[in-house]
Amino acid sequence: MAMTMKSVLVMMLGLAMAVTSSAAVYKVGDTSGWTILGNVNYTDWAVKKTFRIGDTIEFKYPQGIHNVLEVKKADYDSCTNSSPIATHTSGDDKITIKSAGHRFFICGIPGHCAAGQKVNIRVLKQRSSSSSDAPSTAPAASPPSSAAAAPSPGDSEPASTPSSSAGSTDSSSSAATTAPAPNANGAAAGVHAGFPAVAAAVALALVATMEMLQ
Repeated sequence: MAMTMKSVLVMMLGLAMAVTSSAAVYKVGDTSGWTILGNVNYTDWAVKKTFRIGDTIEFKYPQGIHNVLEVKKADYDSCTNSSPIATHTSGDDKITIKSAGHRFFICGIPGHCAAGQKVNIRVLKQRSSSSSDAPSTAPAASPPSSAAAAPSPGDSEPASTPSSSAGSTDSSSSAATTAPAPNANGAAAGVHAGFPAVAAAVALALVATMEMLQ
């Protein structure tokens, strides 16, 4: 029985770890890889992807035939290879994204960047765990209208006073029911952002349970 429970806990631990790991690996150019053959449109390839912090960009190419230079935007636009930020030459370069924004890559072999071997990777910002879509406060009750004011000494119809009081009651009741409902999107964002933390806590609890069964 203990062994069966251990097996179940191990499986649940593996599932929890899989949930917390959501990073993706993108092979630049897909099946074509990093090349000047086949007229691969790397701009079109990049705009169809959604890159996030933690993802990996993989450049696959014959070693010695191409390379990968990370450059500044100006050097990317002009295909200048003289001052790269980083140089990769392994033939299977895996670059992990650690910050949001644009990252620019070219092939430094003369003529290759001009032939289209360049790619602009746009990395999205991570959603903050604190939601800014908090429910708004209810608006203050509107002041009594002039129609509900007390009658002047010259008024000859005292029966109008109860009517004004009823109008004032209706106004307060309307103001009390105009509070906007909480924003459902804000609540959903908070749950989504906190999900990896919950999965990690489940994983830790499973490890502690396994230690107790030993």
